[in-house]
Amino acid sequence: MPWKETCAVDERIEFVRAVLDSGETKAELCRRYGITRRTGYKWLGRFDQSGRDGLEDRSSVPHRHPNEVALELIDKVLALRMEHMTWGPRKLRAVLQQRHPEVDWPVTSTLGAILKRHGLVVDRRRRPRTPPYTQPFAGCDSPNRTWCADFKGWFRTGDGTCCYPLTLTDAYSRYLLRCQALERPDGNLTQSVFEAAFREYGMPLVIRTDNGTPFASKALGGLSRLSRWWLKLGIWPERIQPGKPQQNGRHERMHRTLKQETARPPQGTMARQQRRFDEFQREFNQERPHEAMNQRPPAEFYQASPRRYPARVPSPEYGDTMQVRSVRPDGQIKWKGRLVFLSEALAGEPVGLDALEEGTWVPYFCHMPLGVLDERQRKLWSLEAAMRRGLIARPAESGPFRCAPGPGLRGTAHTTCPV
Repeated sequence: MPWKETCAVDERIEFVRAVLDSGETKAELCRRYGITRRTGYKWLGRFDQSGRDGLEDRSSVPHRHPNEVALELIDKVLALRMEHMTWGPRKLRAVLQQRHPEVDWPVTSTLGAILKRHGLVVDRRRRPRTPPYTQPFAGCDSPNRTWCADFKGWFRTGDGTCCYPLTLTDAYSRYLLRCQALERPDGNLTQSVFEAAFREYGMPLVIRTDNGTPFASKALGGLSRLSRWWLKLGIWPERIQPGKPQQNGRHERMHRTLKQETARPPQGTMARQQRRFDEFQREFNQERPHEAMNQRPPAEFYQASPRRYPARVPSPEYGDTMQVRSVRPDGQIKWKGRLVFLSEALAGEPVGLDALEEGTWVPYFCHMPLGVLDERQRKLWSLEAAMRRGLIARPAESGPFRCAPGPGLRGTAHTTCPV
């Protein structure tokens, strides 16, 4: 005969049935089932209240936790999140602590759990990422040492106008200097935005951009008319490597927030879109906490540059040891009875040529080397081509170009920012 299988719930049902059907007292039935009278009365009470479901096992989790977040605090967290849907728990906690310093706010992970519980967090799809660029950014240790600039793609406003947002930030403080809606990425329009920023904030030492127009070109040195203007102002144009936006990661991170808060959905007209950009710029600089700045807004760290924009853009000056030539409108210079093409981007500008060795010269615009002029082969080589041919050696990380057989360049010509 097999053993009878039973469980605690079945025993409770049999106990309740025996109390209702048999004539035995409750005390006698409790002794027979091996339970105390207090336990017996408990299960009878649950049966009277909930029927058979009342005899099931219940969770032992307490109804209230001593560290449970108060409902009024949850309401404040959710209200702030609804005002700023792109802010995460770290930024929400930082702002709440500033507004209500007397409250002991929950930790970041708890705030994140609250947002997720209320459906305010969307899980991101994980994608394989390229390892980050490990070299440190040059000259980002003080305000206005490096500015970052780029166009945030383009989109159409409600009336069908193409909008190209041009953005400028200070790399040290993350301060958003400009967020200007342009109808096209034109060099003249871009220069006018930079000029307005220079007049308001002063000038930086370096401007970091990608390799697209109007910041760069395929000419010698990658110079464009815009970067030529920067060099004349004493600003070094620094370009990231192609296909590596992580080298300008601080600016790209701002672009992600800009797109989330201003471009979806786009405004009806360009003027309304610009007003939205202005609102974003004020909030980004004055209110939005930044994790890299200890949850403080960029405005607390930025100050204007002492290098003021000049009333007249100076012309390049070269030392007495250099041969100076003027670039013709077609981009050529006259050199020892022959025409040598340099770049149309330098039309009307003076360039200086410094001797490497007999028959080999390096043309400069301001303090930027453009290539290597080989008189014997009647050829102007780019810097990369000259290095491949052994005309010049590859420079150190911050050192000057050096000629392979000779002592090197005279002067202070560097391949990186000389400041």
